[in-house]
Amino acid sequence: MFFFSSASNFMLACIFQVAAVSHPAPPAIRRADVSVVTQMSSNQLADLAPYTEFARAAYCSPTIVTGWQCGQACSAVPDFEVSLTGGDDDSIQYYYVGYWPTENTVIVAHEGTDPTQLLSDLTDADVLMEPLDPTLFPGVDSSVEVHGGFANEHALTASIILNEVKSLISQYNASSVTLVGHSLGAALAELDCVFMALNLPFSIAIKGVTYGTPRVGNPAWAALFDYLISDFRRINNEKDIIPIIPGRFMGFSHVQGEVHIVSDGYAVQCPGEYKSCLFGHDCFILIYIGDDDATDALCTIQSVPDILAGNILNHLGPYQGIYIGTIFCT
Repeated sequence: MFFFSSASNFMLACIFQVAAVSHPAPPAIRRADVSVVTQMSSNQLADLAPYTEFARAAYCSPTIVTGWQCGQACSAVPDFEVSLTGGDDDSIQYYYVGYWPTENTVIVAHEGTDPTQLLSDLTDADVLMEPLDPTLFPGVDSSVEVHGGFANEHALTASIILNEVKSLISQYNASSVTLVGHSLGAALAELDCVFMALNLPFSIAIKGVTYGTPRVGNPAWAALFDYLISDFRRINNEKDIIPIIPGRFMGFSHVQGEVHIVSDGYAVQCPGEYKSCLFGHDCFILIYIGDDDATDALCTIQSVPDILAGNILNHLGPYQGIYIGTIFCT
């Protein structure tokens, strides 16, 4: 039994139970006018560039990331201080952890799938969903399920990364933790967001910026994520097909936060269509859900309705001029 010791924790317990409700949605979920698609300004796009470089650097070997000597990606964020690296680019994706003084945040970055490495491909292919590990995700109802391959990969490094994050927070008095990644690394970063939120003090803000993210879990996962994580950007590039897999017909659902790069210099935020008013009609807690149900033609689910309508090369970028992948670690 998982006990909660404060009013805030009690609220969290309640949402865990709501998140565990499977489709069809409970009657409290209703349509609302939250589907307005907004164009991102040039300044907003520019603000994403450092996170794109962090995601790009995750594809580089730990031998060069350790000294933050990974070429253009590292040079773009020169004040970043690496404290931990790991992974073997196969059974365990590359990852690194460090402190970014500019934002007073701890950065955790995961490598995505290298198609030349068999085991990482098999991780992507293990699409059966399973409940979250209760040791890593304490208090979450077993009805909240995620992609088995992603969960297993995440579990391989979760504890060592968490210990390093805690150490850096203590050392630098960091105010937040930022999770980044591309492709499979983006899925790991999404899992990390909730993992960190459940295992760090409430005073530590959690931020996520991911690129080409596949669907990670079921609607209960999406509801839980959207409650816990308010600062999240899930960036899709043009006709990339990875964000529309695994399919919704398999029970998967995206979390909120879609940013769709329609063309170079032109990107929109797609907030979705529905809101969930929990604990009555007064919307004591409000969750926006439904990125997968966006009706605007500029959002991914409409512009790439199936894999035949997409272009896998868009998965690599450019994300506002920056390509991400093993061959772009220069």
